[in-house]
Amino acid sequence: MFLARFAILAQKLSNRLQGKTPRRIALALVLPFVGVMAAFGIAPDTVTDTVERRTVVEELNLPPLDVPGPAAVETYWREERIERGDTIASVLQRLDVDQSSAVLLLQHTREARALYRLIPGRTIRAQVSEAGQLLALRYLNGTQLLKVDLDRDVLRVWEGPADVETRVHMRSGEIVSSLFAATDAAGMSDAVAVQIADVFSTDIDFHRDLRRGDRFSAVYEMQYHQGEPIKAGRLLSAEFVNQGRTFHAVWFDSGDGQGGGYYTLDGKNIRKAFLRSPLEFSRISSGFSNARFHPVLKTWRAHRGIDYAAPTGTRVKSTGSGVVEFVGRQGGYGNLVVIRHQSKYTTWYAHLSRFAPGLHKGRRVAQGELIGFVGSTGMATGPHLHYEFRINNVHQDPMRIAMPPAPPLAPQHRAAFEEAARPMAERLALLRQIRTTSAN
Repeated sequence: MFLARFAILAQKLSNRLQGKTPRRIALALVLPFVGVMAAFGIAPDTVTDTVERRTVVEELNLPPLDVPGPAAVETYWREERIERGDTIASVLQRLDVDQSSAVLLLQHTREARALYRLIPGRTIRAQVSEAGQLLALRYLNGTQLLKVDLDRDVLRVWEGPADVETRVHMRSGEIVSSLFAATDAAGMSDAVAVQIADVFSTDIDFHRDLRRGDRFSAVYEMQYHQGEPIKAGRLLSAEFVNQGRTFHAVWFDSGDGQGGGYYTLDGKNIRKAFLRSPLEFSRISSGFSNARFHPVLKTWRAHRGIDYAAPTGTRVKSTGSGVVEFVGRQGGYGNLVVIRHQSKYTTWYAHLSRFAPGLHKGRRVAQGELIGFVGSTGMATGPHLHYEFRINNVHQDPMRIAMPPAPPLAPQHRAAFEEAARPMAERLALLRQIRTTSAN
């Protein structure tokens, strides 16, 4: 059956090709029993084109090779992290530097004195020859870069701002024991934790109000030098959930020369006219009371202020903007600073160990500005800050009184604020979503 069908198809094709002499023939046979088969071929005596071949020779001008001669000196850059107790000599020793002459030169160069205040955790880079001879040093101290170059016995020193790159970081965390512990666990620096506490200090008392399970999110700047983080920058926006209450803050600078500030997402000024506390972190050792047993006088008497226990030297800041009315020593108060705010408000800061440099009567200070340091001068049994808040010279409990608000956002800056706040709100929402997903 197969051969018969094949013969019929072949006869039909032969009839169609009679009298024709094509140079190329393509034959396709459809065989229903075995599928499809195609065959291609080239007819005899087909003429193909000859491809011309040419040889091309061209000279290329190559740049001369810089081959090191026998006098060339190979140099290497080495890096070492500074450890506690390190000196420049010990660091150079770990860098395998022939330090005999180098240390002597550095010791007699005043411009290189930053090398004798090495900060643990920072890095120092050295360029050395094959023989271990010191050629250059690079030391980053904060945002200041110290460059030291040695050419035989000549030492050239330059110190100035380092080239920094600013990146925006986003982090969130949960309070387990303290704000510092939570920010550490979230990979945030203490400088950012201080900013968070400062921004929300008018609504949250970080001495008494924190609870386990409180949550926070922050968007902030970090400065980098050659890929290494060197300093925390400004807190751009933050969210804090304290005992079920949610607070937001967004940094905004209108550019009118008044300086920036923090506002809620709907444009309300977060700042009150006064901060709740003149210290960043401490504990209240004695509250406002009409009857307290005085530890020095051994009698019962009113305590018209708040005592904050803190180590000697802890920074004390002004709780509001105003003018210094008194700075000096006064009886049982010891070293005292009195600041007048507007016309009827005054704040008192007593038992200071010392005052901030340049502080004097009549000087204007801003809210949060450093005015002194915790001490135990005057009638005090130990280091602490005695803080008083007075209205028309009448003592008030600063933990209970309703603080007056700070000036609101000007109407002409409203559109610019909303444009700046929108992306910050989106970042905080993203952090909230990530945190919720992780918790589930």
